[in-house]
Amino acid sequence: MTAELDHWRSLGRMQTWRDYQIFVVDSLSHDDTARKKPTLVLIHGYPTSSWDYSPLWQQLSTRFRLLTADLLGMGFSSKPWPHHYTIAEQADLIEAVMQFAEIEKCQLLAHDYGDTVAQELLARDLSNTIPRYKSVTLLNGGLFPETHRARPIQKLMASPVGPLLARFTTQKKLMRSFSAVFGAQTQPDAQLLESVWQLVNENNGVRVLPPLLNYIRERRQFRERWVGALRDARMPLALINGSADPVSGAHMVVRFRELLGSQHFIRELPGVGHYPQVEAAQLVLAAFEEFINTMA
Repeated sequence: MTAELDHWRSLGRMQTWRDYQIFVVDSLSHDDTARKKPTLVLIHGYPTSSWDYSPLWQQLSTRFRLLTADLLGMGFSSKPWPHHYTIAEQADLIEAVMQFAEIEKCQLLAHDYGDTVAQELLARDLSNTIPRYKSVTLLNGGLFPETHRARPIQKLMASPVGPLLARFTTQKKLMRSFSAVFGAQTQPDAQLLESVWQLVNENNGVRVLPPLLNYIRERRQFRERWVGALRDARMPLALINGSADPVSGAHMVVRFRELLGSQHFIRELPGVGHYPQVEAAQLVLAAFEEFINTMA
């Protein structure tokens, strides 16, 4: 385990949910003043973990109580196999983590797979008289199935040959695919790649990569529900997007404007790829702070 991952693990705890162990990090555990701050819930992407937000953690914690968790099948959380992974189940997990932390109102920051989880949370929130979420910030992700350009390895993993492919997936192959979604000038270094591999490989996690990709099919199946959740959102939305992302970069922002208009807060980060919070943490922090300040 790398030193960075050891430190991140020391900040969190395991929480029992259903029959699983979920890794949760709550800044209140290490900062008594966090109780007086507004809460920001962070939801990570596939196939990584809450550790993706570690570059933002210290600065965000000066303003917010931060709460995050490794989703089922990822990071340090349980990785059941065989298992039918769904976005609805992951949304249940986030709601349970919030309930355990006694959080009633919060703001959301999500990325990639986490964007879809956030969309499901917003769809559920529409039935509440008063919105639970005060704002939602979305980083690069497949908000619209028609603009999601899955990588070749994802398409293969999601196919019937996925389980066989997972058995023969090596660190070198997976990390090459991971690096391909970063910007040309913001490539991950060897230490970052080693940490990501360890997180993916934790608890024999490579074998759950194919079933986790069920979200690609679900995005098509529930498109109207999840796109509608953005269209009908009753709180400010922000999109902070790495333009050089081949999966959901500048082309996704174009679709965002087409479907949702330009009234929302949008910041495009030229040269930055799919993981803006890792590739350009300070730019993301500046854009997020600007968004929060406009709300105030």
